[in-house]
Order: sequence, then C-alpha cells, then structure tokens
Amino acid sequence: MKPTPNFSGIGAVREAHRFDEVALARWMDANVAGYTGPLSVEQFQGGQSNPTYRLVTPTRSYVMRRKPPGKLLKGAHAIEREAQVLIALAKADFPVAEVYGLCTDEDVIGTCFYVMELVVGRTFWTASCEELQPADRTAAFDAMNATIARLHSVDHEAIGLSDYGRPGSYFERQISRWSRQYLEDPLAGRDPAMDRLIDWLPSHIPDVPERTSIIHGDFRVDNMIYHSTSPRILAVLDWELSTVGDPLADFAYHLMMYRMPQLTIPGLAGLDLAALGIPSEADYVASYCSRTGRSGIPNLEFYLAFNFFRFAAIIHGIKGRLARGTATSPHARSLVDDLTTISALGWDIAQAN
Repeated sequence: MKPTPNFSGIGAVREAHRFDEVALARWMDANVAGYTGPLSVEQFQGGQSNPTYRLVTPTRSYVMRRKPPGKLLKGAHAIEREAQVLIALAKADFPVAEVYGLCTDEDVIGTCFYVMELVVGRTFWTASCEELQPADRTAAFDAMNATIARLHSVDHEAIGLSDYGRPGSYFERQISRWSRQYLEDPLAGRDPAMDRLIDWLPSHIPDVPERTSIIHGDFRVDNMIYHSTSPRILAVLDWELSTVGDPLADFAYHLMMYRMPQLTIPGLAGLDLAALGIPSEADYVASYCSRTGRSGIPNLEFYLAFNFFRFAAIIHGIKGRLARGTATSPHARSLVDDLTTISALGWDIAQAN
C-alpha cells in the first residue's frame, strides 16, 4: 500500500512559484476591503493544477489561487471561471468560500489570480475519512451526498450562470476535449488503455435525455471543509473544472471512490465498508437518487468508465506539466505513477458494460 501523501501541508513558497509579494500587497490594499498589512505568503502542498497560497496578515489570513507560470495548454487553469462560479454559488447559499477579489492583470504577479476567504474547519484527505469513528463517518458521507445533490439542484440560470457552459451533448464534448488534450501533449506519451477508451467511449454514449446543472468536476472529500465538530460541510473547494453539464457525470466521478484502490488518492475498494460505517455503493447511489428525484441511474457503468478516462486524462496532463517543469505539487510524480492503473480500471469497466 502506498503511504497517503499529506496534501494539507503549508510551507515556504516553492522556487518555481515565487512572485512579487510587494506587488500583491499593493493590489490587495487597493482591491480587498479591510486589508491591512504587512503581508507574508506561504504555499499549500495541495492544488495539483493551480498553485494555492495562504496570505497572512496581523488581523486575518486569506487564500490565493493563481494560474501556474509557464506555457499552459489552451483552456486549462481556468482561474477566472473558478472565481465566477464561487461568486454565483454564494448567492444560492451553497457552501463556498467568499471571493474578495479577482485580478486578470498578469502584470501584477505574472499570472491571473483571485483572493478568497480562508475557511477554518476539518479536511479529510482520504475517502475513508480515517480520522472518524464509524457513526461520525456515516454522518460525514450523508453530508457529502446531500451536498452534491444540492449542487445539482441549484438553478444555474437564476444565479447568473446561464452562459457558464453549453447545455446538451455534454459527453460528446467532454470526450472530445479530453481526447484532444491527451493526444496533443506528446511530452506525456501514450497509454494503451487510454487509446482504447478514446475509441470506445463515443459509440457508447447513452441515448437518454440529459439533465443540465452546475457540475463541480472534482467532487471529492478532500475538496471539502467540514465544521470542526459536526458533519456539516462549510465549503466545497477547487472549482477549476466546473461547468454546466450532465449531473450524472459529476456524480459518477464522485462515485469513483468506491472503485478506486489504495493509490496516491486512495479510494474505498477492498475496505470493509460496513465496519467503517460507510454506506455501500448501491445505498449511496440510492440516497443521491432520492434527493434528486431519480428512480435510479441506468448506464452507471458507462458514466464510471468515462470518469476513469477523464481522471486519467487529467493525470496525463500533470505528466506533461511534470515534463515541462510546471507541475505545482510535490506529489505530482506519485500521481503520474498511478496513470496506467486508473486508465486500466476505466477500460475494465468499459469491457464489462
């Protein structure tokens, strides 16, 4: 079993991600209400795609997310979209951190960035929430299930996100997008299972009407902050991959935790779920369906195969950034080592479909 990396660590800003902190302080003084310096900057270990920092002042701390420096793939590292969806979801009273300011002027620190609230609470870094006792783990899973169901029930047009993504043909567009990103990154190489999935997925898209909602794109327990003493979720983080699309794609990505073995981002496969107080996959699906008015999820295996492909494509992108020297996390190499396992899981599910 691999040791679980601690994505929560905070330390000095890594050499590749340094910037003009004086320029940032000037920008905050002019754009963030209530800001008073002096400012010191630390970097979170987490954030595989966009470097994330803790900004510390004598009176409060903030979080800054920025695009990484260097050459970037088209459409990646969508900092502006992250800020947009956070601001909109706050209007719906959905649990997100408050955004204090967005800067699209790359002359300030070299890339676009935004500054948001530092939400204080608990983050569980493994799908099994290993710090909890069984009864508390059951409650934490129920809160997670309720939160993703709530997200998929938000009226995106009513909160100003009518142009946040194109409705319809979600899977066609997503398969095309991730296939193109995979094929256009020669530094990351090729993977046999990925090549097979690229051929298989387009011809197996379910012929059913799509619902449309906001989708997070990376809905995992380690992207949530829980209250320090209760199972209530205070904030859902990391909205870079969010868009408007089919909520079943989003839910199936979240559900991958049940099929994922003990990798760098460990899943639940092989664990004694009942002893841990974790609902079975079938029960977890049933709870989501009850909360979203569904009788079930036909074609679930397709949605899972698609998401293992998509997740492998994301890691393939990290592999390319590692080759180019722009990967933002010290755990990037470990994630890249998991690529073939994850793509093979997707192909196994596709073959059984």
